[in-house]
Amino acid sequence: MINPFHFLKKVWLTIDIPCAAVFLSAAIGAVLLNFSGANPLDAYGALFQGSFGGMSALGRTLEKATPLIFSGLAVAFAFKAGLFNIGTQGQLLFGALAAAVAGFGLAGMPGWLHAPLALLIGAFAGGIYSAVQGALKAYTGSHEVITGIMLNYVAINLTDYLTNGPLKDDTPGNIIARTPLVMETSWLHRIGSFPVGFGLALIASLVVWWFLERTTFGFEISTVGHNSHAASYAGMNVKLIIVWTMLLSGILAGFGGAVETLGVVHRYQPGFNIGLGFEGITIALLGKTHPVGVVLAALLVGAMKAGSSQMQFHAGVDKAIIDVILALILFFVAADVLIRKILRRRETKGEKVLFSTGWSK
Repeated sequence: MINPFHFLKKVWLTIDIPCAAVFLSAAIGAVLLNFSGANPLDAYGALFQGSFGGMSALGRTLEKATPLIFSGLAVAFAFKAGLFNIGTQGQLLFGALAAAVAGFGLAGMPGWLHAPLALLIGAFAGGIYSAVQGALKAYTGSHEVITGIMLNYVAINLTDYLTNGPLKDDTPGNIIARTPLVMETSWLHRIGSFPVGFGLALIASLVVWWFLERTTFGFEISTVGHNSHAASYAGMNVKLIIVWTMLLSGILAGFGGAVETLGVVHRYQPGFNIGLGFEGITIALLGKTHPVGVVLAALLVGAMKAGSSQMQFHAGVDKAIIDVILALILFFVAADVLIRKILRRRETKGEKVLFSTGWSK
């Protein structure tokens, strides 16, 4: 029988550092708001109203949180194998662009087939791009952080070229680098104020949890993350596991880009997806690399993004303060030694997030 006190203690020891990070960041943000001449209570009240004050506001929050869930899951999934997938941004961009091409290029298809097919094409575009990063890591020893950064630049510039060249919207009078609108049969619609893409993100989080906790391959991924030498000694194909982990991580990132294209923008346009992949790092760390934690962290960040406009208009606060608070959250979560000293708690076994397996593995 589960002891409720031990269960609650375990839950608290899981969420205390992220909660403390959010609280400290909000407190410092309140000081900054006060120095800027704004009332912190009014500002945070407007922020809450803009993110949860009605079904329309809640819909905006869920919409903002959706790509963050996918990018956070992508980063968290790679973390389980000891890999730091900093190339999530490039994978998300390729997923978004591939979904747009499928959305406007596959004309004449019924909606029940067009939208899922466009989603899958976008997801696998991100996965294939990420697999390149995994193969370089596994078979040449290249560090995934370095290759991820370089591949991000390749993705940004290549998608910019394609949307300003072969894939540019040729509508008369258009001078913007963007693709044509996708066919309405590929749209991800809303159910009332509820974005369908958010439902897909919740399903993805459950699938990732089940995969990592209940499958043999999920166990092998975790084993490689803890000790790749022991995994190899036990007969696991570490190189293949690394490639597959990066492939699946990229599929999650590509899915996030595809959902953003088909459910929000309805075309690919450079600049609309900037930062979503990088913010997955914040989401994964804040969520302690657990799928449920990733969803909660994405909802928090999504709420801050959705409510920032109302905070700006009603409290006279620059939207940049939200970026400052997000940066502080990332700082406190990453530099958790400071939080542990404040909470007077030692690190428990298995709690530390492993960013990378090193330069030579």
